[in-house]
Amino acid sequence: MTVQRGTPVPPSRQIAAIWRGRIQRGELAAGARIPSRLALAAEHGVSPETAAKAVRILRDEGLVEVVPGYGVFVAET
Repeated sequence: MTVQRGTPVPPSRQIAAIWRGRIQRGELAAGARIPSRLALAAEHGVSPETAAKAVRILRDEGLVEVVPGYGVFVAET
């Protein structure tokens, strides 16, 4: 999926939805590392801050855990 411009859904929420789907479909197992904010930004064509917002959304939903200095990992369910 790609980020759609000019829609009422902000890019950060679109990116979160893409990664939420991957996690819920089992494409990423618990403990799997997701890309850095810079890698997410490059993959989705957005700024690093927008990618960071997407990660915060996933964290707030309990889908990922942020480990400072190590990365972002899919949370245990």
